[in-house]
Amino acid sequence: MKAAARMTLLKNDWDNYSREERNDILTFNRKLWTIFATDATAEDSQLPPEVQNNIANLGVFIFRETMGILAHPEKDRLDSLININRAIAAGLRGQTEPPTQR
Repeated sequence: MKAAARMTLLKNDWDNYSREERNDILTFNRKLWTIFATDATAEDSQLPPEVQNNIANLGVFIFRETMGILAHPEKDRLDSLININRAIAAGLRGQTEPPTQR
């Protein structure tokens, strides 16, 4: 949720963030996903193979989308990253719906 919240603030106030600040926020999310995807797909992971594959695919998407935003900054491209993070966080909390975007 922290990464989603930071990206939401960035999107809502895009023009007041420097390129370096934008990159820091996106890098934080990428690092989070690196840890998450690595842990979820580790050899000793207790997750079913289908869930492991889904998380790995989401991770690849997150990494590609992040690199795309870093190369061609556009605030509206943050929506998919924010929505994925919120949905994953909701699922980890056992909620059926992700928290609403503010």
